[in-house]
Amino acid sequence: MARKLLVTSALPYANAPIHIGHLVEYFQTDIWVRFQKAMGNQCYYFCADDTHGTPIMIRAKSEGITPEELINRMQGEHCRDFADFGIEFDNFYTTHSDENRQFSEMIYSRAKEKGSIVKKQIQQSYDEQEKMWLPDRYIKGTCPKCKSPDQYGDSCDACGAHYQTTELIDPVSTVSGNPPVLKESVHSFFRLGDYEAALKKLFETGYVQKSVQNKLDEWFTAGLRDWDITRDSPYFGFKIPGEDDKYFYVWLDAPIGYMASTKNYCDKNGMNFDDVWNNEEYEICHFIGKDIMYFHALFWPALLMSADLRMPTKLFVHGFLTVNGQKMSKSKGTFIMARTYSKHLDPQYLRYYYASKLSGDVADIELNTEDFVNRVNSDLVGKLANLASRSGPMLTKKLGAMLGILDAEGKALLKELTEAKQEIVEAYETLNYAVAIRKIAALADLCNKYVEENQPWSTIKTDAEGTRRVLTAVLNAVKVLTIYLKPVLPQFAEKIEAFLGVAPLAFADVDTVLQNHKINEFVRLIERIGKEKVEAMVEESKQQTPQQTAETAEPQTTLAEPLESECDFEDFMKVDLRIAKIATASAVEGADKLLQLELDLGGVTKNVFAGIAKAYRPEDLVGRLVMCVANLKPRKMRFGVSEGMVCAAGPGGEEIFLLSPDSGAQPGQRVH
Repeated sequence: MARKLLVTSALPYANAPIHIGHLVEYFQTDIWVRFQKAMGNQCYYFCADDTHGTPIMIRAKSEGITPEELINRMQGEHCRDFADFGIEFDNFYTTHSDENRQFSEMIYSRAKEKGSIVKKQIQQSYDEQEKMWLPDRYIKGTCPKCKSPDQYGDSCDACGAHYQTTELIDPVSTVSGNPPVLKESVHSFFRLGDYEAALKKLFETGYVQKSVQNKLDEWFTAGLRDWDITRDSPYFGFKIPGEDDKYFYVWLDAPIGYMASTKNYCDKNGMNFDDVWNNEEYEICHFIGKDIMYFHALFWPALLMSADLRMPTKLFVHGFLTVNGQKMSKSKGTFIMARTYSKHLDPQYLRYYYASKLSGDVADIELNTEDFVNRVNSDLVGKLANLASRSGPMLTKKLGAMLGILDAEGKALLKELTEAKQEIVEAYETLNYAVAIRKIAALADLCNKYVEENQPWSTIKTDAEGTRRVLTAVLNAVKVLTIYLKPVLPQFAEKIEAFLGVAPLAFADVDTVLQNHKINEFVRLIERIGKEKVEAMVEESKQQTPQQTAETAEPQTTLAEPLESECDFEDFMKVDLRIAKIATASAVEGADKLLQLELDLGGVTKNVFAGIAKAYRPEDLVGRLVMCVANLKPRKMRFGVSEGMVCAAGPGGEEIFLLSPDSGAQPGQRVH
């Protein structure tokens, strides 16, 4: 009996484009969904853009547009990138929707009726300079658990601890760079601890992987805390009915987006939402990254419990992507946007490579660019595509494009391939795509060996019908391998299906044999990767260190660069370093790397052009104290005259950090 499944991926945030790290999850999910459909199961794939929160509000303001305009534009960009990479949603929606608002209000009211919502007066971080409450991710400091520096205000990347923002040691606002102050505000909290027993019972059903369960046990041991689910104005999101200037926290309405996308699809297709979402016949499976499993493993099912809604069936958690042994890096060109990749390389390469690395656990996967080139060229091009390309044209050009019948040797070959079906099905089902890819590649080796042993390029000269039988076996083998590979490479499979002249293939077709069957003209399936294309992609992805040009007011260097010639102490003492307050900041038309700053040096003002536009928004800089070279000789630029230089460090691009004095410094003070 066919299964019924409702599958989701975590919602991409509508504040940034899709990059190759995001694609790990969407490939993993899309492959699983395509596999389920190829098995004859009824499977829906729903997702949406996550559109609320302070970052959306701030970015829209910086661009001079409304948040609605920003999220609409980003949704178009996300949909374009997903389509380019073969991610096929049944519905891709938005959390900024009537459906999402209605479900959010319903779940909130039901939880409130159950007594699971309580109000507390709390101290909350506030940026006095920016006149705004600071979300957790807009505060950084030292982790209160493991003492790792430079951690966000809600969780530690180093040890995985979750904590309240007020527990952070030496916190600073990432908006202004100033320490936040604590102000009191009344917030609504969800009593997560009320659902501890029910959550443990859910986990006993196999809701999460074993490694995730071990982490959850740690959180249970530490104790489940009440969860702040409201935010103060100004905030872009859903206003809470009956409250003054209070909004649902984005993490409350974001997972509800799964329901909203489902409802939107049902309404458009004449289906009843409850017959899908609240029907136990459907398995609900969520795919997420390990960085958000606390929310999905604990808060999300607890919210559903509070509203008397059915529980998800499975939570699949995956690891992160590293590139050449390290986290993705802008300066090294390995922080690659999906759009940049697709300009240089076929997205099928990446689908195949990620699949060859993905397993059913939470381990990180590694993209090694050299291995990437070698594996694609060796396996995908050299073994799989080559099997069809060396057989199809021979049949169409010299044997009338007609398959014959199998002989005993051909049947034996196909038997080995078809007997691997269950192993490959099990690998896909358990997300062990790497196992499936290894098996498929091994079967392709077996088929290529068969070709080498039978040498159809030689026998075609003396034994046409014998050659036809060999090519019939080879192209039937291609059909079977295509079925096995289709969830990973749907475009590759479409070309094979068109070439073989068959309807879309599914796993039920593994045992069928094409005999006395007419095929079509062979079309090239895929090209080899040239290393130069990968290098060009990496180069484009680099945030280049600005050069000393008419657009750059100040030279920047990295520790990897050679030091300039030495200067005498007397020369160094000529540099007049002063504290300055940024009075105004604005973008420079025609120069995307520059900001124009008006610096207040204690009554003296200077106009400075600084190459920091990739790292800072103008509105975030006003009022900030910085160090500047006050006696730099004015320099005429095509944008105006630059009268100084602000001091900064970093490799360039987005990784530039202005040097700021300790608290208590005053504009005009000299730096000694």
